[in-house]
Amino acid sequence: MAGIHILRTSRLRSTLRYLSRFSSISLTARPTTLSVNLCSRFLSCSHRHQVHAGNDGQKVSPSAAPQRLSFSRLTQDDLAFFKKVLPGRTVTDPDLLESSNVDWLKSVKGSSEVLLRPETTEEVSQILSYCYSRNLAITPQGGNTGLVGGSVPVYDEIILSTAQMNKILGFDSVSGILSCQAGCVLENLSLYLEERDFIMPLDLGSKGSCQIGGNIATNAGGLRLLRYGSLRGTVLGLEVVLADGRVLDCLNKLRKDNTGYDLKQLFIGSEGTLGVITAVSILCPPKPKSVNVVFLGCESFQKLLQTFQLCKGMLGEILSAFEFLDSEYCPFYIVIETSGSDSTHDEEKLHNFLEKAMTSSLVADGTVATEDAKMKTLWSMRERVTEALTHEGFTYKYDISLPVEQIYQLVTDMRSHLGTQAKSVVGYGHVGDGNVHLNVTSPAKDPALLASIEPFVYEWTAQRQGSISAEHGLGLKKRNCIYYSKGRPAVALMGDIKAMLDPKGILNPYKTLPDDVR
Repeated sequence: MAGIHILRTSRLRSTLRYLSRFSSISLTARPTTLSVNLCSRFLSCSHRHQVHAGNDGQKVSPSAAPQRLSFSRLTQDDLAFFKKVLPGRTVTDPDLLESSNVDWLKSVKGSSEVLLRPETTEEVSQILSYCYSRNLAITPQGGNTGLVGGSVPVYDEIILSTAQMNKILGFDSVSGILSCQAGCVLENLSLYLEERDFIMPLDLGSKGSCQIGGNIATNAGGLRLLRYGSLRGTVLGLEVVLADGRVLDCLNKLRKDNTGYDLKQLFIGSEGTLGVITAVSILCPPKPKSVNVVFLGCESFQKLLQTFQLCKGMLGEILSAFEFLDSEYCPFYIVIETSGSDSTHDEEKLHNFLEKAMTSSLVADGTVATEDAKMKTLWSMRERVTEALTHEGFTYKYDISLPVEQIYQLVTDMRSHLGTQAKSVVGYGHVGDGNVHLNVTSPAKDPALLASIEPFVYEWTAQRQGSISAEHGLGLKKRNCIYYSKGRPAVALMGDIKAMLDPKGILNPYKTLPDDVR
């Protein structure tokens, strides 16, 4: 970018140099492939726990599983039926079931005895119809990348995997509308669209394994929400199988349809408790012809917010992401992405923004990437923070939505509140939509530390009219904390909707809704 030169100051160079030790890739070619910050915090530990494996003599946590409900137990006759419907796709081998019984964080472990892998909506319908008649509980499962225990069984629920439902049903290159089955992996959809000069409106760090059906069931936010909005706007239609096996065909491909209630919205974010999503139609934007990624350091969160305001005003329509993470080398780093159709126009706007940011002393250091490999590297620093934190021991994770100016105050207040109880308190997330990911680490599971974190984090959030779940959902772990963000009349109505669509409660039991609703 002519006329502008952003130096890597000693702090940024130190950060990138440290991270290069974790990568076989040269620092001169790509800064790193591991997440930035947290640097010396990553010690080698691997402690896990099971949510319902006992309470260590402590008061029962709101995240602990309730007692098993009176669902039927799996029989040989049930297995015979499933094997007839799904020949070769009814898994009962305990070794093969292990990974599907445990969540990504290895914090929740179920004991399901069977994994079903349907390929069609009709097969899902047959399975649900049978399970409904037998009162057998079911856990729908996509890529199993969730962080709140929503995608694995709590007890012996049947696991219904959508992994085999991975076909693309059609793509309209004029409207940009993609139709596909729910088990399509997000990254595969992105690659398919990029070949056709389009992109998915959703981008996540777990894109290599998460599935679009699971993304929709949890209303995942991700890195592109600032530019393209949430899935509630980009999802045009859904096909859903209800608890009793009925197929609800709302696979609309229209951007405008004002006939009656918008039923698909019930299932977006419902975490598989109201129905099993089997297919989706989604609006996809054209692939930008010009993309730039900027990695900048700021001395304070106030300067970060001022940089965000400046960024919105000067970059306008080409601003596609504004992410932040805290650091030991510089208080804050931000990742800014621009995307547009004219590289000359975009570079000029970016040049003007960077010049203003530096002359105003908002930015302490930084680097710019315009090549694909280097842009992916800069993004990996933000995307892999979650993965990197697992090396520090046990992590208590919170996904909070707040007014933008308050998102980091939560991190600061939590550090003051916990003092030396925690090994580290880390904050990162999406500035553009007011979403902070708060992570508190300790060498091992620590009930006393958890008692200090909760309910403090939820009360703090509620006092500021925030949400205790910005994009991860409630799942098993946070179902009983819903009242911090929703009033009792609203939760009661949710219970009524659940009872209407799933009277026997067989779909993903013990998740999303609090125990007192049942």
